[in-house]
Formats: sequence, structure tokens, C-alpha cells
Amino acid sequence: REFLRAINQFATTLTEMFLSNSSFELQLWNNYFHLAVAFLTQDSLQLENFSQAKRNSILAKYGDMRATIGASIRDMWYNLGHHKIEFIPGMVGPILEMTLVPELELRKSTIPIFFDMMLCEYQLTKSFSRFEDEILRKLDSEVEGGRGDEQYKQLFESILLSCCRRHPELAKPGENFDALVTGLLERLLDYRAVMNDENKTYSMSCTVNLL
Repeated sequence: REFLRAINQFATTLTEMFLSNSSFELQLWNNYFHLAVAFLTQDSLQLENFSQAKRNSILAKYGDMRATIGASIRDMWYNLGHHKIEFIPGMVGPILEMTLVPELELRKSTIPIFFDMMLCEYQLTKSFSRFEDEILRKLDSEVEGGRGDEQYKQLFESILLSCCRRHPELAKPGENFDALVTGLLERLLDYRAVMNDENKTYSMSCTVNLL
């Protein structure tokens, strides 16, 4: 709880003193995002790994701090305004790591950041290739490391499609990107599930699909 207060104070200071063009400090903002994501993803906050009794005790005393800090990260991202482009593609990996945390409300509130990254890059370059390349690369390593699940795939698909369809210029490229990512996710999850499967034929089939 003390750390949560400290990081929230850090966010307030950044917004009030280091956001305008004349005082913007890229490294300080970068430090905030990485520190906040590291806090959110630490093992001691992953309630699904605890017994029901311990989980209930933590929730009663502190609530789910992951949702709280996730909302703060989301709000700080949107506060960046035209500075967002300076964090693409560098922040794609940390934001992906955060959205993969298996907490439904956290995922719902933070997955839209990806669309905002796409839109930000597209408005400047008429492409979001840097964002796309980075998320595909990071997704591979994150799922291989045990993160991600069917719920995440479904949420990513529905949220990104909904966001893209509200912006005509991104409707078609966004739909193609969404299909690419969800297709990759499906194959990565299948491959991870059968890595130790004794059915070698099925394992080989998943490997071929992924390739």
C-alpha cells in the first residue's frame, strides 16, 4: 500500500511538472511506466496463485491493487498527448506484459492502449508497422513464457475490432492486424499446450501451423 501511494505521487509529479513541451522528461516518464508495470506484475500481487482464503483476506484488506495501478498506467498513457509517439515501440512490451495479467477488469481497461498506439503511429506515418512488428515479437516470447490464455485472445480480438471500426481509416488495416495477432495467439497457445504431449503427430501439426 505504501508503494502504491508512492507511485501515485510519482504520477502526480510527472503530470504537474514534467509534461509540457518545455519541461517534458522522457526518461522520467519511461521510469514511471516500467516501475508501475513491474509493481503490477510482481508475484505477490497475482491473487489467482493463492488459496481462496488468502485471496479473500488480501482483497478485504487491500483490494486488487492490480486494477488500481492498471487504471493509473492507462490514464498516464492518455495524458502523454503528442508525446506518445516517443514511447512506440519501446512501451509495447511492458504494456503487453501488463495486459496479459489474468485479471478481467485490468485487461478490459488496458487492452485499448494498443489501439491508441496504432492510431498514434498511423496518424504520423500512415502505417503502424513499428507497433505491429514489436507486438508480434513480444507476443511470441510472452506466450512461450507461459502467459496468455483463451480469454485474452477473445478480449484482444473483440476490443481491437471494436476500436478500429470506430475509425474508418483504420477499419480495414486494423481488422487485418487483429486477425494476424489472434491467429498467432491461437497457434502459440496450441503449441504451448502440446509441447509435452505424447501425441507426436498432434505436436508436429501444431508446430507446422505455428511456422
